[in-house]
Amino acid sequence: MSIYTLGPDDGTLLVRTGRGGAVAKAGHDLLIHVTAWSATLDLDAPSVVLDADSTSLRVREGTGGMQALDDGDLANIETTINDEVLLRRDIGFRSTSVSGEGDALRVAGDLTVFGATRPIAFELAVDGGRVRGMAVVRQTDFGMKPYSALFGALKVADEVRVEVDATLPAQSR
Repeated sequence: MSIYTLGPDDGTLLVRTGRGGAVAKAGHDLLIHVTAWSATLDLDAPSVVLDADSTSLRVREGTGGMQALDDGDLANIETTINDEVLLRRDIGFRSTSVSGEGDALRVAGDLTVFGATRPIAFELAVDGGRVRGMAVVRQTDFGMKPYSALFGALKVADEVRVEVDATLPAQSR
């Protein structure tokens, strides 16, 4: 059997944001780690399930911008994500189909963010004891208004990248 249970001890689940607007140079592109998540990868069925605690997002890096982000800035961004962007709603994914041969899998399924469920598809590479993948999520597809500041002159780009890179546990269940 090839059923793997993954979480933060096995690798990273992260979100990368971009910026836009008239004063985009003042903002930062963010690297955000999801610190509480679990996934099940069943290579026999095949299927993929992922659940993430939206309040576990931690800003690890902010690049660009007019000045570096300090610890207070990072804490403020995390509070804004919890209270204004995701509203402390959990995130989940359930595959509806997994296809492919060898180490390249095409995964399609339903992603639930901000209380809305929408279809999404992405590639997963499963090789050398690792699983890696990336999906682009458009916030407005889920009824979210991308965060903006300075009366809309600075805003988070609508599309964010979600990436996973994890080591498969030595034993499957």
